Amino acid sequence: MVTVRSVAQWGLGVLVALFALTALSAIELSPLSILQGVLAALLFLGAAALIVPRTRAEIVGRTDRTLSSSVLAILVVVAVLTGMLVTPLDADDDPPVDANAEDLEAADTDGQADDGTQADETNDADDEVESDDGAADETGSEPGSAQADADDDGTEAEGTDDGSSDDTGAASTDGDPETERTTDVEGELETHHIDVGQADATLLVTPDDETVLIDTGDWRQDGSDVIAYLESQNVDRIDHLVATHAHADHIGGHAAVIEHFETDGDGVGAAYDSGVAHDSATYENYLDAIEEHDVDLFEVEEGDELPIDGIEATVLNPPAGESDDDLHYNSVSVAFEFGEFAYLTTGDAEADAEQRMVEAHGSALEADAYQAGHHGSSTSSTGPFMDAVDPEITVISSGYDSQYGHPHEEVLEEYAERGIETYWTGVHGDIVLTTDGTEVGVETEREFSTDAADLLEERPEEQASIATPQVDTATAGVSG
Repeated sequence: MVTVRSVAQWGLGVLVALFALTALSAIELSPLSILQGVLAALLFLGAAALIVPRTRAEIVGRTDRTLSSSVLAILVVVAVLTGMLVTPLDADDDPPVDANAEDLEAADTDGQADDGTQADETNDADDEVESDDGAADETGSEPGSAQADADDDGTEAEGTDDGSSDDTGAASTDGDPETERTTDVEGELETHHIDVGQADATLLVTPDDETVLIDTGDWRQDGSDVIAYLESQNVDRIDHLVATHAHADHIGGHAAVIEHFETDGDGVGAAYDSGVAHDSATYENYLDAIEEHDVDLFEVEEGDELPIDGIEATVLNPPAGESDDDLHYNSVSVAFEFGEFAYLTTGDAEADAEQRMVEAHGSALEADAYQAGHHGSSTSSTGPFMDAVDPEITVISSGYDSQYGHPHEEVLEEYAERGIETYWTGVHGDIVLTTDGTEVGVETEREFSTDAADLLEERPEEQASIATPQVDTATAGVSG
């Protein structure tokens, strides 16, 4: 007989069954979801007990409908509360922790891809460039070995034994032809070859206005020409001061430059040299200025990297480890890379040093622009070395009436034969190379042909026979 109560029981049984099916569809592999499934199964049994009285009686253990209804009600309440506690995860939503981890991983990957190369802030190099506190003994001994971990603005010099780099993408100097240059750069790099007569002085200015001054002219000028040029370019700080070697036509203005910028400018960040001392007043004055103004002095060797933001500056010479005390053989040579553009300067490195660099670094010597070694002397720019460098542009820094006959005839002939675009401060004056990392432009103080054959004809006829002035080399440390 159909009664209102039986209809209600049947209806309640159907609703409970539907609730159980919904709960089952939301099951996830977790302790709470398992509990929800168990409760759903009990609800099935409760529904069956209501719908089929005999089955209900067997499960509940008695025929009292009131007890069965009470058990069912309790099961329903528990199931509802459990359903409120167990909220299935939307299949389209990731857990917050996993999402953050994936975002960080993606950001890290994107950062490496976008930057191409990054400044080496925390590499685990085997060797760190070391310095003393700027002090030097009175005999001009080379810089000490006390670790200098930072200059006054926190820069550090770092390097490795084999010239390799860590995962920051620093340039390798092991001559690997597969090494690729970073192309993702912004701004422009300027390389100023300052006309200081029969001497060297080169200024690099990065897109971030970080400055690198390599050599400072002749001792007779005492830095005056270099300082005047730097002021004309609105340079108020030298971040990196490099001495290729201790001869007075290269460090002649070091003491004055340090004094000027430490007193009237924003200072000198750090100084770098080969550590090979020289017995001259010019060298002593340089070390005295380092000590007086507490400038960090780093002794560099091949494989070291100058810490310049956005620029790879790799030291290729002097050789790592023990070396003799020959200033030219140990002349600091640096390869600068900015985007696809590479610039190489070697100071007064001669044939033996060039040969060693060819053997040690191979294709890593390749450069778009090259500052002619030893002022264009025939002691440098040897055939094998020029084959490795293979420059499109060469800049010679020497006086027009050089007492040493620089640039030498055979060097200009070699450049002409190779079709190298050649600039000479003795003729062109100040020479500025500007590059965006792909293209390079050249501006000169004076206009003249850049054909090396034309420069050869322009050399003064009596240039090579000009007598060398008598100079106390023990005092000045002069070298051609």
